[in-house]
Amino acid sequence: MSIPVGGALPTGTAPEGPGPDAAAVPGEAASARSRRRLPELGVGGWISLGIIVFAVLLALFGPILRPYDPNEVHLSYANVGPTGGHLLGFDGAGRDLLSRLMVGARTTLLGAALVALVAVAIGSSLAVLTAWFGGRFDTAVSSGLDVLFAFPGILLAVLAAAVFGAGLLSAGLALAMAYSPYLARVLRGAALKERAMAYIQAGEVQGFSGWWLCFRHLLPNISSLIVAQGTIFFGFAVVDLAALSFLGLGIQPPQADWGVMVSEGKTPLLQGYPLEALTAVICIVLVVSAVSFLGEKLQERSTGGHR
Repeated sequence: MSIPVGGALPTGTAPEGPGPDAAAVPGEAASARSRRRLPELGVGGWISLGIIVFAVLLALFGPILRPYDPNEVHLSYANVGPTGGHLLGFDGAGRDLLSRLMVGARTTLLGAALVALVAVAIGSSLAVLTAWFGGRFDTAVSSGLDVLFAFPGILLAVLAAAVFGAGLLSAGLALAMAYSPYLARVLRGAALKERAMAYIQAGEVQGFSGWWLCFRHLLPNISSLIVAQGTIFFGFAVVDLAALSFLGLGIQPPQADWGVMVSEGKTPLLQGYPLEALTAVICIVLVVSAVSFLGEKLQERSTGGHR
């Protein structure tokens, strides 16, 4: 049934379409669609989001708001517990624990964010290109990714540190390269579905270039899955970078970092002073748990509502 331009539906007729939203006022329909797009996080999701927001604020402003110099040593206060002016006490070298936690949040979280961003950029690019070109190109890239699957990320990071020296840059790049095959494999499936959609074929018939169709339409339509995967791998990066710092291959002391604090706190822990290692471990566990939970929620929503 056709509707005259500028006119209304005839009396007693029902609008054609998939459901009641078609009869709604345009503004109300848009509002309803917007509400449907909001993620249903639940109590756990909102708690996780709050932890993540607090961690981000701590990474941004922690080095500015820290109460003391994180590298200032007072050997006479080594392993002393909380006092009036030092809420978490001192580490084994007599440095303020709260200040080191606040400063270490930036190196820990910023490093993990850079790893996740590089991995997402590489993985999503490979997924879109293999889905678009297919054929021998897809086979060659998939075979190369299968080879990379054989090397755990932490092993590549250790090899990179052995070749290029310990530090955040070499370890971070190695982890990003190790995460990329997993991201590419997951995103490739979604990209293949979009590649077969009618709007892509219509664009090709109209003469639009493949690059324009990929980056203007295909890639945005899998962006929700990209964000979900990037969130999950951010949590992996936090754990792996902390592990590398613990092994002495990542951030180097005396620079404040949560992984370094766990490493430096293992000896006081055995001596009955667990505060340094415990506070850093709690921070890592809270952030990784929150990020993983939120990432799983986003992934469920992106796969369930994928167009």
